[in-house]
Amino acid sequence: MKFRAEIDIMPLPALLDPQGKAVSNTMPQMGLNEIVSCRIGKHVTLEIEAADKATAEAKVKEACEKLLVNQIMEHYTFRVEEVK
Repeated sequence: MKFRAEIDIMPLPALLDPQGKAVSNTMPQMGLNEIVSCRIGKHVTLEIEAADKATAEAKVKEACEKLLVNQIMEHYTFRVEEVK
């Protein structure tokens, strides 16, 4: 079976986010005063071939923890859906 994983990786809330801060500071200059905060992260899409959804989810978790996410500075969430 083939699955697609959508992974969102964000800096931990306690850490500074220089890119997000720069965007936040620019919003009022662009007439977007209502937007008061921005945090910038990463979005990763993976395609996985696995016997079932649970196995695909386990592989995504392993990829995140071993390679994609610096768990000292970032946290992640993901969702896995079967590709038909």
